[in-house]
Amino acid sequence: DAFGTAHRAHASTEGVTKYLSPSVGGFLLAKELEYLDGAVTGGEKPMAAIVGGSKVSSKITVLEALLDKCDKVIIGGGMVFTFLKAKGLEVGTSLVEEDFIDTAKAVIAKAEKLDKELILPVDIIVADKFDAEAETQV
Repeated sequence: DAFGTAHRAHASTEGVTKYLSPSVGGFLLAKELEYLDGAVTGGEKPMAAIVGGSKVSSKITVLEALLDKCDKVIIGGGMVFTFLKAKGLEVGTSLVEEDFIDTAKAVIAKAEKLDKELILPVDIIVADKFDAEAETQV
């Protein structure tokens, strides 16, 4: 019943919907969405949004909507690597949604067309393995 977990396929948010008809979002989710819409629609300009997460596929609708309303969109989390690969950069074995590289390219193109700033990290720590003792470099 909260915005931060509603996108996850957990028993309390997705599983229960198979046994209820109709199934709807709760009061807290409605309140959070109303607040978010008000902040984005009526917010002061210039406006920036920060979007993170591991997958472009679960954020694409949000990214496209934010580009329409915000002057800057900052992308973080694992989905950064799909965008970096879409820009032609090497990402090694980092998480990339190969099926969404063209989608990332389209988001980048939309930002350019709308004269919006799409901000990706410029410094990333690279490691030789996923381990606390890994050799790293920036």
